[in-house]
Amino acid sequence: MKTGRTIYRGESIPDGYYHQVVSVWIKNSKDEYLLSQRHPSKNHPLRWECTGGSVICGETSLQGAIREVKEELGVRLDSKKGTLLYRVRRNHLKDFYDVWMFTADISIDDLQLEQSEVIDAQWLNKAEIISMYNNNQLHPLINNLDEIL
Repeated sequence: MKTGRTIYRGESIPDGYYHQVVSVWIKNSKDEYLLSQRHPSKNHPLRWECTGGSVICGETSLQGAIREVKEELGVRLDSKKGTLLYRVRRNHLKDFYDVWMFTADISIDDLQLEQSEVIDAQWLNKAEIISMYNNNQLHPLINNLDEIL
């Protein structure tokens, strides 16, 4: 239930309140997934992840997913090519977490990485992502690969 209360970035989220967060997986026609590498100054530096972040006031989950990809990778996704994979409430993070899957054939050369957040990007197949997970190279919040890949 929406409360009408705005919590600004950096403020603590009070007990009993939650914010909306999205992760966006992008899959191409070769069954590869686009992952980006986090900037060394961010939490979990140099780890690989799918694009994501907090939904801002007035946005839907889908709009937030599309905006995050545009901001971090410089790519405009087609909303019709997105599917909500799952939604979960994560009490320990005080958020509602939506995981989206989009299909898009995007060239790495066409990406415009947000330099303060992302330093690299690559297409990886399922086996490569699982290997990265097993070698602790992925962002630690990526833990439901069986529901995604």
